[in-house]
Order: sequence, then structure tokens, then C-alpha cells
Amino acid sequence: MTAGPPDPRLVLPTELTRPTLGTRLRRYFLTGLVIAAPLAITASVTWWFINFIDGLVKPLIPNSYLPDTYLPYPIPGFGLVIALVGLTLLGFLTANLVGRSLISAGESILGRMPVVRGLYKGVKQVFETIFSQSGTSFRTVGMVQFPQPGMWSIVFIAQEAAPEIADRLPDGDQQIGVFLPCTPNPTTGFFFYLPRREIVELSISIEDGAKLIMSAGLIQPGEAAPKLAPQPGSIV
Repeated sequence: MTAGPPDPRLVLPTELTRPTLGTRLRRYFLTGLVIAAPLAITASVTWWFINFIDGLVKPLIPNSYLPDTYLPYPIPGFGLVIALVGLTLLGFLTANLVGRSLISAGESILGRMPVVRGLYKGVKQVFETIFSQSGTSFRTVGMVQFPQPGMWSIVFIAQEAAPEIADRLPDGDQQIGVFLPCTPNPTTGFFFYLPRREIVELSISIEDGAKLIMSAGLIQPGEAAPKLAPQPGSIV
């Protein structure tokens, strides 16, 4: 007597949904990639930054004070520590009267140099604006129609246009400066002025806006990065 096909009701659900070996290997590879890639990129950027600061600071320190002189191997991060301590001491000295007097004397000397004067003042103003706790630059995210009407792009809203700029613009509405970053590198982009009525402000943080741009819309504001869901039949 020939046996017929097995009754489907007798087959366990795990046997019907059990993934193949190729599916398991692919899932394990993607899981390892999701875990290892951010760690590798973060470590590479951190290592580059440490070496960059060390390359700038260590040549300014006498060899007798460098631990690399007495050890058979260099110590990474020594220049970074010296830079952090030096900047902290500089900020402490600037906070008192003697430090402010020295800084003012140094700035007055730089102010007499034709080329260095404009460069120093411009760079200083940029840093003061970026690191100012009371400023409003780039603390609001918005949307504008770019590159053509009907297409909306994420922008970082800056400040209102200065009077000498706003008076020369044809539109009588209040003009606002916006920075439109590029994807996936938000450090490059376009800066332009728009009437306030053409800007749609968003109630999201600058960090969420940057994530939205760098991920090309894959990470939406307020949500965490998607995780790989376990497949049926896998062991969690």
C-alpha cells in the first residue's frame, strides 16, 4: 500500500516557516554589519580627530616634556589633553580683568594688520555666533519650496536679514536667511534669503533635522533607527 502525502494538519508551523541556511547567513551578516559599521566609522573619525589635534599641538611642546621621548611608542591623545587644558585655562584667564586686558591688547595688534584684521574678525564672529547660548542661529528647522514649486526641502533657519540687505530686496516682506544642507553631507549646501511667508517652520530639533537629511529620509523625526526584526523560527 503506497503512502500518500502527509496531512498538512500534522505538519508543525515551525517546519513550514523554518528559514533556510542562506537566509540565516544573510540575516546574521546584516545584523553584524548594523552593529560593526557604526562602531568602525565612529572609531575611525575619533582616531582621525585625535591624530589631527596631536599633529597640531605636539610640535609646539618641547621634546623634554613629551612622554613619547621616554617611551618606545607614542601615546595618542596627549596633544588633545594639552589642547583641552590650554583652552580651559585661556577661558579662565579671559574671564578676569587681567586676561581681558591681554586679549584686548592682542586684538588691537591684530586690528592694525590689513589682511589678518578682516580674517580674524570674521572667524571670531562666526564662532561667537555658533557657540552663543543666547543666539537663535540654526536652532529652528523649516521647509521651503526648492528646487522648484511643489518640491519641499528641509532648511535650517538663521536670522533676519540685515537692513542693508533687506532694503535692497524687491519683496517688502520680512526676509529670513536659511541654509539648505545637502544629502548626505549636511556641511555643504546653499544659503539664501526668503520672505517669511514662504518658510514653513517645523517643531523638530536641529538633531532630528540633521538625521533626516543625512539618512535621506529613512530616519523620520522622533523615531529611532529601525532594527532588524527576528525571522520566524529563529532563536532570540
